[in-house]
Amino acid sequence: MNRLENMETFVRVVETGGISAAADNLNIAKSAVSRRLKELESHLGVELFHRTTRKMNLTDTGRVYYQDCVRILDEILETELTASEAHGTLQGNLKVALPSTFGLMHIGPAIDEFLQKHPQIKFDLDFNDREVDLMQEGFDLAIRIAHLSDSSLIARRIAPIQSVICASPAYLERMGTPQTLDELLDHQCLVYSLIRDFEYWHLIDPEGQKIRTKLQPYLKASSGEYLLNAAAKGHGIVLLPTFIAHREIERGSLVTLFSDYRFPQMNAYTIYPQTRHLSQRVRTFVDFLAERFSGIPYWDKH
Repeated sequence: MNRLENMETFVRVVETGGISAAADNLNIAKSAVSRRLKELESHLGVELFHRTTRKMNLTDTGRVYYQDCVRILDEILETELTASEAHGTLQGNLKVALPSTFGLMHIGPAIDEFLQKHPQIKFDLDFNDREVDLMQEGFDLAIRIAHLSDSSLIARRIAPIQSVICASPAYLERMGTPQTLDELLDHQCLVYSLIRDFEYWHLIDPEGQKIRTKLQPYLKASSGEYLLNAAAKGHGIVLLPTFIAHREIERGSLVTLFSDYRFPQMNAYTIYPQTRHLSQRVRTFVDFLAERFSGIPYWDKH
């Protein structure tokens, strides 16, 4: 019996949610996963899972054993990497989840710089606006733009995220410039569809009061880049983060509206699970991003 191999298989079953997913993750047969689990339970003399026809849930013993296995396997990996990195070479795999537009526009170029310094790091990047399950899907870390509430994750802020209402000069010339928020109901508003209440924009007025204004969406899209292009082509008024809109605003293709109002600030974070020891390659990458985006983000400087 290969004890470490069986422990790693057990951890993969827990984190992926089942034998089939673990087999795919490890690129082995389902029968091999089942055999390793049976060997492990037989060796320990305990049951690690409550098994039903549909689901495998950890027993109390299994839950404690899982935490210990994670710690042991991470310490082994960290020891191996530390030995390698003692010679000045950072290496290994980094699986990272990124929001689509922010990832492509800003994290992508940062990764290019990182790879110039650490060419032996191998990235597996998932550009997607969905909220991934880091543990179940095997991610080392994620970049997330949000108000974080999940206490099971460790987060480090890398940049503040501001938003603006804007439209093209051509649209405003054709349809008129709204003077009050209530007038937005009479305008073509372009909205991001992946938020829960896209028919409202939430703002903070000049007195610091939180308000929300009703819209009549003219166009909905799940892509910030598409909404940017649609607004620049004169299709309507849009609310966008400055990290998307800043270039078009600087060029004059878009002009900002209601500049005396602001929006509840969000942040871009790097996040990773508490149950994992932070490997040197993850720590180095997180430190690199925090340093690169420190201070006022370059997209907000003008």
